[in-house]
Amino acid sequence: MDTDVHALRSLAQTYFDAAYEMDAEKFASIFHPSSSVTKVGDDGNVAVTPIAAWLAAVRNLRAPKEQGLERDDQIVSIDVERELALLKLKFQIPPRYFTDMLSCLKVDGAWKIVQKVMTSKT
Repeated sequence: MDTDVHALRSLAQTYFDAAYEMDAEKFASIFHPSSSVTKVGDDGNVAVTPIAAWLAAVRNLRAPKEQGLERDDQIVSIDVERELALLKLKFQIPPRYFTDMLSCLKVDGAWKIVQKVMTSKT
């Protein structure tokens, strides 16, 4: 269990670094290829984006690091049950503040994000 929590903390750190650097390849290294990103869209409907499309969008975003924006990353919780884990993370890309719930599965001995559900506020 301690080994899993350590590995999931490392995954979270990679996630935070990828967000700050807006590094699609770094994100791709921790997402399972069949994963998706889910949020409530601007129209109020649930929007589900396959990870490949989401990574393509990330490649077109300007990195917070390039903009000199302040970083504030927080692991709120890690819950592990055998090969399943749920991470709740908070971070900022000013002026937006994000809360992400990452469903993870241990696949072939490595933790991968299989579903990202997110919300943000300004």
